[in-house]
Amino acid sequence: MTFQSVYGFENEYGITVEGADASALISASREVVKAYSSLKKPVVTRWNYRSEDPRNDQRGFHVQRLSVDPVDAQFDRPGERAHSPQDDRCDHLLANGARFYNDHGHPEYSTPECSDLRSLVAHDKAGERVVLQSAQLYGEKIGKTVEIWKNNTDFHGASYGSHESYLVRRDIEWDAFVAGLAPFLATRILFCGAGKVGSEERGIECQFQLSQRADFFSTLQSVDTLHNRPLVNTRDEPHGDARRFRRLHVIAGDANMSEWAIALRAGTTNLVAALIESGWKLGFDLRDPVKAIKTVSRDESYKWLLDTSRGTMSAIDVQRAYWEGAKALELPGSDWVLGEWADALDTLERDPLELFDRCDWVAKKLLLDQFAEAEDLDWTRDRLSLQSLDLAYCNVDPEAGLYQALVEDGSMQTLVTEEEIEAARDNAPRGTRAQLRGALINKFAPQIRQLSWGALETKEKTRLALPETGDFAAMLAQIEAANSVEELATQWADGE
Repeated sequence: MTFQSVYGFENEYGITVEGADASALISASREVVKAYSSLKKPVVTRWNYRSEDPRNDQRGFHVQRLSVDPVDAQFDRPGERAHSPQDDRCDHLLANGARFYNDHGHPEYSTPECSDLRSLVAHDKAGERVVLQSAQLYGEKIGKTVEIWKNNTDFHGASYGSHESYLVRRDIEWDAFVAGLAPFLATRILFCGAGKVGSEERGIECQFQLSQRADFFSTLQSVDTLHNRPLVNTRDEPHGDARRFRRLHVIAGDANMSEWAIALRAGTTNLVAALIESGWKLGFDLRDPVKAIKTVSRDESYKWLLDTSRGTMSAIDVQRAYWEGAKALELPGSDWVLGEWADALDTLERDPLELFDRCDWVAKKLLLDQFAEAEDLDWTRDRLSLQSLDLAYCNVDPEAGLYQALVEDGSMQTLVTEEEIEAARDNAPRGTRAQLRGALINKFAPQIRQLSWGALETKEKTRLALPETGDFAAMLAQIEAANSVEELATQWADGE
């Protein structure tokens, strides 16, 4: 079995503008993305939407329509709607291989495809800086403070995503992915949850929970992402050779500030995808995976007991079953993930608060506890004050964000260097087609009419497909030597 290690994250960022209400944020988000152009860096501003079909379902059919979140819809201003999807999205395709665009009132940053966890962490953290810098440029233009939050809720019933993409084989039955993923996704929030004050599900009382997103899932599987959200998303947009690959589109995750959590979230999920491809079976089922993610998230006793086909089990033991399967695969390059995964599960069983220097929800909970004690706050009466601190943890501005303060104090582990993050702002990761896409943007941006993950089209209507595998070093040399995309397309067509 070949172990495929290609993945990427898509973060929708929260945004606030000084003095503006929620209904103004859709247009503000567009302006934040547009502000990137003022940096005068190589960029392509037209995305090829013909390569996307969000209504295409992994189960072999198209849905007629996607669900719309009524909370989001109430803020639409007809007079401020964009004239076209291109105008609304304000796409910016960057020389580091990333895509930066507006997604219905949220600046969204999609990392380039990465083939190792260190690159993914660097590019995810670089995305925070790209979005922040663009917001600051827009704020200077309008003379107001624009703040950016890497979180998943506005605490008023609206949620926005932190999605993940993993390359998996097409020949594996989709039902195997659903059966294998659901228990894992319901319980991985033990170590990669972002933490959240309160609950936004009607009738539920909860002081603090592990996950920002758990409140917003209502069904096991579907193609939707905006409303009636599924634990396992069935969108079938491969963004590659559909005969060979699926893109596993995971929406059941929180946006992480912690570099450790970013890496472990991607690394464990990638190993679980490999487990499913190997034919491995969990050996038991969760009675209700959607209920399970909410139970795990809200259990303030930290026992995390779940109803399974084997009887009552701890969510930690569910995760251990996956760890044992992944360890038995003996996949090259998996040692760090397996070691950190095992240590996290042991620590969660012993004392979850010992993960204070790695795990977002633990770090946030300890900050909240200290604040509540110092200010004599009640978790129910003073929920708004505590939610403000919750939000401050996710502020990506290093001058204001509490996560960054923990890093500077030496209280949070980091995995990548400042130099790696800064390099990721302008340079694509090695080892995937993102490196080709970034090189093409860097050299030929003025010639490119539109772009997608896997192909570009020039203003002269020349189309150039970007291979998923191959001798990338040789292809990069050809890009560097070519005088035009047309010349390059001829060379690649001739197999030179």
